[in-house]
Amino acid sequence: MSWFKRKIKGIKTPSTQKKDIPKGLWYKTPSGKIVERDELIENLYVSPEDDYHLRIGSKEYFEILFDNNEFEELWPNMTSKDPLKFEDSKKYKDRIKEAQEKTGLKDAVRVAKGKSKREDLLIAAMDFTFIGGSMGSVVGEKIKRAMNYAVEHRIPLVVIAKSGGARMQEAALSLMQLVKTSAAIARMNEAGVPYISLLTDPTTGGVTASFAMLGDINIAEPGALIGFAGPRVIKEATGKDLPEGFQRSEFVLEKGFLDQIIHRKQLKDKINLFLDLILNREVRV
Repeated sequence: MSWFKRKIKGIKTPSTQKKDIPKGLWYKTPSGKIVERDELIENLYVSPEDDYHLRIGSKEYFEILFDNNEFEELWPNMTSKDPLKFEDSKKYKDRIKEAQEKTGLKDAVRVAKGKSKREDLLIAAMDFTFIGGSMGSVVGEKIKRAMNYAVEHRIPLVVIAKSGGARMQEAALSLMQLVKTSAAIARMNEAGVPYISLLTDPTTGGVTASFAMLGDINIAEPGALIGFAGPRVIKEATGKDLPEGFQRSEFVLEKGFLDQIIHRKQLKDKINLFLDLILNREVRV
């Protein structure tokens, strides 16, 4: 349900600093423990020593949520243009090309259709490695198309948010995606097609201010940074120290903005349980 309809609940836990998936054979956890990379992968990129959830991308979420990692990717070749001819330390078109070569992705979101526990499911998963998961025209368009596709084919949709916010190189064109995606959610609601929003680390800026907080059910991973402006910006603007764990998912749950925090190992079971209950289906095991 929308955040303004929620009741305050949850607990407060300390904040932690997120790190990306390790590139070597070993990984040092925040508590100082050493974990083999293979063990980390088997544990769904959650440190077995301290339950620390590492950042992962669309590839890993598809592996976790789709049966046998079998899916069809929709609109895989959409790429961003440079209508504003934007240039800061480098040209925007060069930044896009560099990100594509580095990540192997076309943009910061992928949409796929497959089976999850034997039922059709549509997933739009964001990738922070592509220009900080920023939302430009392609991200907004693909998420809107996913929502329209969900309505047309009567398939539940899960959107996995992971973003630094709107993409500044597209200026107002990026901000327009907030309205576009929110309008598409309204159509899903009218059609009675379920939409579950999963907020992961980090979910900030315009993504938080639009589709990430508008799910029928809003869930998050443990320790995820969730907010509009970041804690550093807020502290500098207010000149005040922030509460411990400020803007982490546990804090956000306590303030009533989330329905539940779900461990990555339970994501597939919990998401499908929610969908079975919403659609009045027999609960699957």
